[in-house]
This record gives sequence, structure tokens and C-alpha cells, in this order.
Amino acid sequence: MKAGSFYQNYREVRLLVVHCSATRCDRNFSVEALRRCHLARGFASIGYHFYIMRDGEVHICRPVHQIGAHATGWNDKSIGICYEGGLNESDRPADTRTYAQKCSLLDLLRQLKIDYPQAKILGHYQLSTSIHKACPCFDAKSEYQEL
Repeated sequence: MKAGSFYQNYREVRLLVVHCSATRCDRNFSVEALRRCHLARGFASIGYHFYIMRDGEVHICRPVHQIGAHATGWNDKSIGICYEGGLNESDRPADTRTYAQKCSLLDLLRQLKIDYPQAKILGHYQLSTSIHKACPCFDAKSEYQEL
């Protein structure tokens, strides 16, 4: 039996859902800006569990033992991970992840898969055909299928 990590909890986590902040890649969107945005939407705080900045820094926003507020209908069984960006300089959906973000996201997903080996990794838009968003602006299911 493997020892759990800092992120492990006893909530049934079946999904690791990747999101983007839907902000332009040429503009900073700090964790505080994200917090203000989510508070304005009526959330208690940031709805994601993790937020990955363009420099690769990972912020723990909501403890994983708490239900998130990032994917309606799926929050109770998922962990939400968001990267800063997702829109190009023309405000169009695009995979704007920096190399540092890709490395941090991969490291985080690897650790979470140790803690939740049965959890599937999906992008937000891949949760349901009724979701008409590009988020996270890349095919997370395919990219991380080997984890």
C-alpha cells in the first residue's frame, strides 16, 4: 500500500478536471484577481482546488477535502485544476500553457493520480456534450491518458 500525499483526502474523487481561466495569455491574471472574480460570481472563494500561474507556480486555492465550485453537477466527485490563460492575444480560445505550466500541471496530475488512481483526467468541456465551452482549450483526456 502506498502512502498518501499532502493532497489525499477521503472524499470520493472520480475526476480530475482541467480548466483554463479564460484570460488572455499576454495579460496577468493573479490568484487575487481570480479570487475577486469568483467572489463576484457568488462563490465563497476560488472554486478551483489548484491554480497554475504562467511561471508554473501552483497555488492551493481550496483544500481537496472540500467540494469545489468549478463544474456544475460534477463538483462533489472531482478536483478542479485551472491554468492561467486559455485565450490568445485576440481573445480567441487557444492552448496558451507555457512550458512551466505544462511541467507543473503534469507534476500535479501525477501526484493526484497516486492519491486517486481511479480518477479520470478530463478537460472541462469533456465532462458532457451539453458543455459548450472550449475550456481548457486542449484535449486533456488524450494528453494525459497514460497517467
